[in-house]
Amino acid sequence: MSVNISLCHDARPSRPHSLYLLFPILLLTGCSGVQSALDPAGREAADVATLSFVMFIGGALIWTGVVTLLLYASSRRKQVYPEKKAGRLILWGGVAFPVITLGLLLSYAVWLMPNVRPWFQGQDEELRRIEVTGEQFWWRVRYPEEGGEAAIETANEIRIPVGERVLFLLDAPDVIHSFWIPVLGGKMDMIPGRQNRLTLQAERPGTYRGVCAEFCGTSHALMAFTVEAMEPDAFRAWLAARRNASGSQDAEGLALFLRHGCSACHTISGTEARGTIGPNLTAYGARGSVAAGSLENTTENIARFIRQPDAIKPGVFMPHYSMLPEAEINRIAAYLKGLQ
Repeated sequence: MSVNISLCHDARPSRPHSLYLLFPILLLTGCSGVQSALDPAGREAADVATLSFVMFIGGALIWTGVVTLLLYASSRRKQVYPEKKAGRLILWGGVAFPVITLGLLLSYAVWLMPNVRPWFQGQDEELRRIEVTGEQFWWRVRYPEEGGEAAIETANEIRIPVGERVLFLLDAPDVIHSFWIPVLGGKMDMIPGRQNRLTLQAERPGTYRGVCAEFCGTSHALMAFTVEAMEPDAFRAWLAARRNASGSQDAEGLALFLRHGCSACHTISGTEARGTIGPNLTAYGARGSVAAGSLENTTENIARFIRQPDAIKPGVFMPHYSMLPEAEINRIAAYLKGLQ
């Protein structure tokens, strides 16, 4: 009998203590990354993260106090509390403590609010401007140039200098979008017929992810963009390179691009392509993704999108070109990938 009991005891599985650590580890992994508001790379996002932590601590204090009172009141005590003592307990623990804590949290939030959404009244003209238009379902990005020069236009990627406050001019032609870069700051709606303004400043170099935070249609979830915060010298060099960007030397690929009507919607600097309906494709091969973050930027994925764009991004306005010979689709894709 003793042997059997021993065997039964040994047969029980040991408690997986390591699994207890899994849940907090998973929670902590959400506190970092290119799209985490809790891993700030800008002043506004840092204040938002601070406010979140303070609110969490304040809420935890209130919860702890209320639960402590509950456990204390429900404990198995035969002692009957005097009415005066019970009244003081309710007053201080159930009224004063939550009200004071919530009042302090509200005061702190109101004090911090101007930093979360700073407004530089009368100084807008001194800030670098970037115009962002929310399309269905991609982002048009323009860098107005001084001295009357033509604006530099790109799509789905934004580049900003580190340490310099940037003024984003936000609008939309058809439906409401919401412009949000969690690592840099709060969100701002993009409303048709109105231009909203948002200022952000990156404090460290890096590549961050932005999204549309307002449901805008079928491919709302497939509408991402990247923000690259660059050192000021690197940013100026990039602007200079974009001013002088032109089509590649691939004459055959360009000829196919023009012959099949792609230039009616797209622009490529230095070529006859002057369309403004769709994204500007200048230096398209240097971008990180196809279709606003939907696919990695490879020749194969570009060809996939040309062939059947609505299969990758439902609701997209671009027509499909699956009727073209496969060789010509691949040639156009190779041409676009070669644009640097």
